[in-house]
Amino acid sequence: MNVRQSKLLIAIIDQFIHTALPVGSKSLLESGAFIVSPATIRHEMAHLEDEGFLMQPHISAGRVPTAKGYRAYVKEFMEPSQQERIVRKRFDVLREQYFQRKDQERVYEAVALLSNMIPNIAFATVPHKHHVHYLGLANTLRLPEFLADQSLASGVVEVLEGRLVDLLQTVNVDRQVRYYIGEEHLLPQMQSCSIIVTQYSMRGHRGALGIVGPMRMDYAYNTVALECVSDLLCSA
Repeated sequence: MNVRQSKLLIAIIDQFIHTALPVGSKSLLESGAFIVSPATIRHEMAHLEDEGFLMQPHISAGRVPTAKGYRAYVKEFMEPSQQERIVRKRFDVLREQYFQRKDQERVYEAVALLSNMIPNIAFATVPHKHHVHYLGLANTLRLPEFLADQSLASGVVEVLEGRLVDLLQTVNVDRQVRYYIGEEHLLPQMQSCSIIVTQYSMRGHRGALGIVGPMRMDYAYNTVALECVSDLLCSA
């Protein structure tokens, strides 16, 4: 992938995250970020599609990112620092409402805090219990991906209610923020979704804190939000 193609992939993902609509060459040129011809943009988009980073949902539509495209974005191009000021401002406003109780309750409060910062599902494993606590399902199911695909919505509910604990035992959870995008997390019910997860440590107990949402989630924003809440939980 050359520099122009990587810039194009970033622009398409950023636009798709915020609109949930296929991205065409016209809107990319109107953004002013590309001083090239429409034919050049279409050629580069076709190349990214051939390489598996983009797909065209309909013949006349623009392109949308694939799981491979999102993985490349997260690993090579994402810049969470662009979102840091926005996230930390919201974090500072909300955190005073939480973290007033003892250990187990702090995990519940961490999930509540995280779910109030993001439009996706926040979750955490609960100390001394084989249980995952989560919030934010109602808001997540209102996103376009779930309104358009009821089977995806029911699959996410099924995983949250019974299989998320088992899933977390099969993926790598440590102090880094880890990304499992599309089929990487091996659950057929959620292969149009992504999971972001990190480890928290509180008075000797280690657990998982994370986010579930569509592949179209705002990875940069969610990464900073997750790091803020994880650091606060670890310092409690």
